[in-house]
Amino acid sequence: MSIEKTKMNYDKDRPSASNALKIMDVTFRDGHQSLFTTLGRTEDMIPVAEKMDEIGYWAIEAWGGNTFGAMHAYLNEDPWERIRKLKKYIKKTPLSMLLRGQNLVAYRNYADDVVEAFVDRAAENGIQIFRTFDALNDYRNFETAVKAIKKAGQHFQGCICYSMTEQRMGGDVYNVEYYVNKTKELVDAGADSICIKDMAGMIAPYDAFDLIKAVKEVANVPVAFHTHFTSGMASMSHLKAVEAGVDILDTCMSPYAYRNSHPAIEPLVMTLLGTDRDTGFDINDLAEINDILEKEILPKYKSLLKDDKVSIIDINVPLFQAPSGLFANIESQLEDMGELDRLGEVYAELAKVRRDLGEIPLVTPTSRIVAIQTVNNVLFDEGKDEYSIISAQVKDLCYGLYGETAAPINAKLIKKALKGYSKGNKPIDCRPAEDIKPELPQVREEVKGLAVDIEDELIYALFPVSGKRFLKWKYGKEEPPASVSPITLEEALKEQDLIEKARAGKLVDPESINRGPERSEHVRAFGVYVENEYFEIEVDEVGGPPVVTYASGPLNQVPADTIVPMAAQGSIPAPPKAVQSAPTQAAPVAQAAASAQPQSAAPAPAQTSSANGTPLNAPMPGMIVDYKAKVGDSVNKGDILVVLEAMKMENALPSPVSGTLQAINFASGDSVAKDAALCIIG
Repeated sequence: MSIEKTKMNYDKDRPSASNALKIMDVTFRDGHQSLFTTLGRTEDMIPVAEKMDEIGYWAIEAWGGNTFGAMHAYLNEDPWERIRKLKKYIKKTPLSMLLRGQNLVAYRNYADDVVEAFVDRAAENGIQIFRTFDALNDYRNFETAVKAIKKAGQHFQGCICYSMTEQRMGGDVYNVEYYVNKTKELVDAGADSICIKDMAGMIAPYDAFDLIKAVKEVANVPVAFHTHFTSGMASMSHLKAVEAGVDILDTCMSPYAYRNSHPAIEPLVMTLLGTDRDTGFDINDLAEINDILEKEILPKYKSLLKDDKVSIIDINVPLFQAPSGLFANIESQLEDMGELDRLGEVYAELAKVRRDLGEIPLVTPTSRIVAIQTVNNVLFDEGKDEYSIISAQVKDLCYGLYGETAAPINAKLIKKALKGYSKGNKPIDCRPAEDIKPELPQVREEVKGLAVDIEDELIYALFPVSGKRFLKWKYGKEEPPASVSPITLEEALKEQDLIEKARAGKLVDPESINRGPERSEHVRAFGVYVENEYFEIEVDEVGGPPVVTYASGPLNQVPADTIVPMAAQGSIPAPPKAVQSAPTQAAPVAQAAASAQPQSAAPAPAQTSSANGTPLNAPMPGMIVDYKAKVGDSVNKGDILVVLEAMKMENALPSPVSGTLQAINFASGDSVAKDAALCIIG
């Protein structure tokens, strides 16, 4: 039976829905952000954009969230240009963005002048629906953004970040009453619609029913529901939300759905077919889009998927009430520091840190604030007082720069965090942004001669280090690295073929390998452990120092000196850890792997200095934000010398001794390894 004939029968027998469910597609934003660390390129959205526009979506989310940061830093794309390009193809369906309130699309509150300019440019370029949230559900952080959205004549969708402190919704903090009160606040703030935003996929189906029903009773505007599939409950929660009368649901096209992403649209369309909530979507049109995504787009991103995980759900999400991305960030940070065996301790500490910080919802940026502080506590508190290293963001949170927390912050932590804090030692209780002076005049001065317009200035204002580097790429003042360039489908398929051959031990013809002379009577066998992999090597000392002649274990047909150089040159991604046959090759493999990840650069090597003195070593891998002193300055023990960014959170590192700053070994924007000597104090 042909597709055309099936489509005719499908439409003919389908009654009109009396209360059709509206859908916002999030494939172009949260879908690839959840699965591919936001590395989806604009050029890979264009092939299906016009077809998506014909489906009948209430809106298409295509911008905001982490896209702004990822595009300019890792894809060498102008974020503003994405909106303009997509609007050429998506002409009927409104474009939506995720706006982090006064945080905009970054990780701190910005001055009102930056917020006003950002919203104005986003609306002018084509954003019509501003899905706006605040990590603490403190709607004072909406005031400036909402005024700007309304001034631009666009739709303000107010979000309530869903959180829990129990295994199910309830308890003293995040109960139905809490969400009902937040709904009333959003109605009073002039919300055109309201969204329950479950960023981690924590909500249970029956809780979703009770919550949506309660919110609908007090909301006089449409109610949307956003959840992730991560815990495995999302599709069931969707259905219960529909039963409770939800107006709008978020879904993805199926190739971009499930795992850490969202429920797929296709099963929902078929589930509601013929009911009073029928979406009205044509499954045949969706199938055509899926075919393009599966065959022409997804192969480019396959290497970014976690192939080592069999289960498509993460049970840690309901257990720890945290998004899956948080666990991934923690594991990555610990692995970079060689402390992955401390993972269990970090998980155990997570709930305590969250409690000390006022039971804050775990959504960007608060999820990262809790994560990095938890790692700091586990790794650096041993033999010391609690919170021996407090991140700059925790200090800002304690001061009130992020807003009011759902529960009080630990008083002892506030006192310790604000000791010597530049803004004062007593928390504020006003709207956080009232404490921030206008920022655009200084921004314009700092990028004079580089930024061409307000959009360039905003890129720099939100991301000073990576933003300035992007502007240099954009205007030809620096050559962008090959790692930020797009690849073709043919290149992606060739790369995947090389990876599969490497894993199968077929990358090199075994007959072409130089196996050296016959083993002598001096050959010795050694057992080598590389993380959890065991390898046996033979060493023959005849004629010189020991030489590795073969390695038994996974992929033992492929010598490490064949695979590693190819990975380092960027022709194929670094092989899995099992391929690292010789322990001496571990460092080059790690560096090659790092180049394929969303980082600014591979960690810079520790610098040597002729200066005699005490080094300030990096306690963790990260990126240098800036130095707070210059060579020749006198410093006291405890003075902040370096700001190091890790997991997008800033850590202020104090001088270990008093003396004179004799050497600075890195520059702003450099990535550094753990224990790198950042500077020397003599």
